Amino acid sequence: MSGYGNLRLPDFIAVGAPRTATTWLDRVLIGHVGLPAGVKETQFFSWYFDLGIEWYAAHFWNCPPDLPVGEIATTYFDSPPARGRIKQFIPKCKIICTLRDPVRRLYSHYRQLRREGFLGDVSFRSAMEQHRKWDSPGNMFSISRYAGNVRGWRENFGAENVLVALNDDLEANAQSYLDRVTDFIGIARIDLSRSAVGGAKVNEMNEAPRNYKLARRAREFRERLRRRKLYFLSERCDPLWNYCFGRGAAFPPLDPEDEARVRAEFLPEIEALEKLLGRDLSRWKYGDRADPAKAPSAGAAARE
Repeated sequence: MSGYGNLRLPDFIAVGAPRTATTWLDRVLIGHVGLPAGVKETQFFSWYFDLGIEWYAAHFWNCPPDLPVGEIATTYFDSPPARGRIKQFIPKCKIICTLRDPVRRLYSHYRQLRREGFLGDVSFRSAMEQHRKWDSPGNMFSISRYAGNVRGWRENFGAENVLVALNDDLEANAQSYLDRVTDFIGIARIDLSRSAVGGAKVNEMNEAPRNYKLARRAREFRERLRRRKLYFLSERCDPLWNYCFGRGAAFPPLDPEDEARVRAEFLPEIEALEKLLGRDLSRWKYGDRADPAKAPSAGAAARE
């Protein structure tokens, strides 16, 4: 059990990146580790650090004493301040970095930003141009700089305390993927065939909001509830969030021209990650043009 003084704090944190099956992982782990009750992401080390470490620790006070305690919070992945704060308060914390084909992740992230009112009714190409105008944690491109961010986590916590888990492996063999995670955090392996989640898709975002302003206001109200730890009320409002975030047009498939352009841009970054991890990421570099033998098996469920 990790702690700061007498405070109980996480033994592990899954820091993202966003849209890399972190919601799936959270739901599979529930009941097998101590997670903050009623909330997947406290966002403390990124958004709410001003509330103080006691505010954060209060999320974990009633977690089972015989289980490792953890959090899943994707806003930490590309945030040097969050990285430094975790190092300050939980220096021996185990870190899980979940990564996905950066082009697919980027498009999924765009859909999330549209649904939750961070972006208005703009195309993927326009959204990319907007994000090129600034560069700080939370930027779609900053998050996709996998090699630099993984390197930063390793430098702070040691390579042996940082697990890098790729969605390719999840799609190819979900049980093996999960076994690596449970072995890393030190709990008994979980039989996915007995899990309520199993291989199901989780947290898909397939349609835009009908009204961008309504989606933005709903998201801001939801964050106010979370800041006040009114998670139970936020959960009760799930039908309201779904109403505000959806009911619009279905998102189209990623345009092949946009995909080719972004893949070319990400090529140096992917090659740097290949060297860092020591594995072939041709499918990320070339998309559907990659060797089919290296792609996940047909019918594998992609998890958002």
